[in-house]
Amino acid sequence: MTDEPASDREPDPQEAVAARMREQHRWVDLQIQQAMARGDFDNLPGAGKPIEGLGGDPDPDWWAKRLVAREQLTGIAPPAIGLRREDAELDGLLDRESAESEVRRLVEDFNRRVIEARRQLQGGPPVITRTRDVDAEVAAWRARREERRAAQRAQLSAERARRAERPHRRRWFRPPEAPA
Repeated sequence: MTDEPASDREPDPQEAVAARMREQHRWVDLQIQQAMARGDFDNLPGAGKPIEGLGGDPDPDWWAKRLVAREQLTGIAPPAIGLRREDAELDGLLDRESAESEVRRLVEDFNRRVIEARRQLQGGPPVITRTRDVDAEVAAWRARREERRAAQRAQLSAERARRAERPHRRRWFRPPEAPA
């Protein structure tokens, strides 16, 4: 220790940092208290519920699974799982196409990926997805397309019939007549 008075000593840099940290903590606490008084934290989503991922979840990859679900990420599942999902959604994908050649290309591409996944020996669940007969899928696509068109024609004719039944109504607004 030195005999110098406290005002004559140079301030210790560590003490200065500690003093600034204490001041910052007080400022942050003050901001939180003011926000609570204003009600900024009322009715937040998840209020009164435990924070997910903390505590007794034994799965070490809980955060990755929640990220995939929240962000709706695709393409990161094993091929067997991805192909099962794609197989379930394939009819809807084909129905959005308007050309038979594109339907054939999509089914052939799906079949190629199923065969390729069967050849892979990377582990994971087995590939149980079956390949699809291209000609049968095209025929089914044509049938579904014709059913949709028939339903649209029926709806259109019903709409026309409803319009024909209604008496012609006069418009309530007439534009002003032009001066002669």
